[in-house]
Amino acid sequence: MNERIPVTVITGEEPTTIEVERGANLRDALLERDFPVYGTVSQYANCGGRGLCSTCTVEVDPAPEPTHWHDAAAVRFGYPRLSCCIVVEKPMTVRLLDKHVWEQVLPRQLSPD
Repeated sequence: MNERIPVTVITGEEPTTIEVERGANLRDALLERDFPVYGTVSQYANCGGRGLCSTCTVEVDPAPEPTHWHDAAAVRFGYPRLSCCIVVEKPMTVRLLDKHVWEQVLPRQLSPD
């Protein structure tokens, strides 16, 4: 029997909980359910989930340990994670991000101290 894991997906302010098979790739699970992982251009021009183009970024909580070099760099420097590099092993919340410049996430504005 395949175990199903709850994944809460937030697009804008609207949360939706989906059931994902344990061990599934997060990017693939989101795309199968028509969630907008990519922006308007990168939905056509992307690396196909190989962790090379950085266009499938998401925020994940709790964030799993990275298994891919790019994802490890994202953790180290505080960038969003690549959904193609995340395997669903336990419940998580995923926030889909607005893509702006070549379908990338704009840096957050730091507030003055």
